Amino acid sequence: MNWLQLCIDTAPTGLEPLEAMLSSLGIDSVEIEDEGDFQAFLTQNQACWDYVDDALLAEKRGKCRVKCYLTDDENGWSQTASVRLAMEELKKTCSGVDLGPMILTVDHVANEDWENNWKQYYRPIEIGTRLLIVPEWLEAEETDRVTLRLDPGLAFGTGSHATTRMCLAQLDKRIRGGERVLDLGCGSGILSIAALRLGAREAVACDIDEKAADVAYENAALNGIGRDAYRVLHGDILKDHALRAAIGGGYDVVLANIVADVILALAPAVGGLLAEDGVFLCSGIIDERAEEVRAGLAAAGLEVLETQAEEGWYAFAARCERRA
Repeated sequence: MNWLQLCIDTAPTGLEPLEAMLSSLGIDSVEIEDEGDFQAFLTQNQACWDYVDDALLAEKRGKCRVKCYLTDDENGWSQTASVRLAMEELKKTCSGVDLGPMILTVDHVANEDWENNWKQYYRPIEIGTRLLIVPEWLEAEETDRVTLRLDPGLAFGTGSHATTRMCLAQLDKRIRGGERVLDLGCGSGILSIAALRLGAREAVACDIDEKAADVAYENAALNGIGRDAYRVLHGDILKDHALRAAIGGGYDVVLANIVADVILALAPAVGGLLAEDGVFLCSGIIDERAEEVRAGLAAAGLEVLETQAEEGWYAFAARCERRA
């Protein structure tokens, strides 16, 4: 089935009248794009990002839009005509309200465009000398590489971003069999699951988003990994003492593919998480903050062993400094 996507650009004060108008026409399933929600997201999730591109801020500035979908048939076009007429009536009855531009655009959307077209952008990705990341719906040719199957549609991390690729390359180099791995800010679980596929003995993963556990366990199951070797926890290791106790220490590899601010906050605790000669792999660091993070690691007693840079992002491999 094909659909009509209706987009109405308005002002913040026009959202409520527009929703009520559409509801009166029997259209109750709508999507709202609101600059206020975007700004609230930025404020409430500062620990999850390093910077926001100016172009993105400009794109969202003053933007409010209501979207709805109608069937691309005679009934849908009839409803579209009713929406146009109702918009004109709304301008008259709400003359004292700032409704913004009140521009209606209509696009044709095929059902498969919604559900499946995003999949065309994912292809198997070779990492290092041993690893192959394969979207779960694709058949990959037989190779000597270790295959890691992943459902990018579950979000949180797919292997295509430079920060994830650099961490995976480090795992490809450093996992040789029998290691214990801790993945902080695990998202999809791609890093800890990759470690297990490469030969790690066990992995513990943690994320502040409670949805991550379900996602990571599903991706683990795609790769034949059970909960006997893989445990996913939810919470903030910096604030939750019970979580910190449950995680314990003695890990051969600790991963943190997050952002600079969180890595800096974690750094003083890393020594207590690592086994002797254990390695801390951190990424998600924009180039402007690389030296700040390097200094923060040194201040926490961590010696940088290796630095990687790709597409404006940095990753460090570090370990506790050896004392004479």
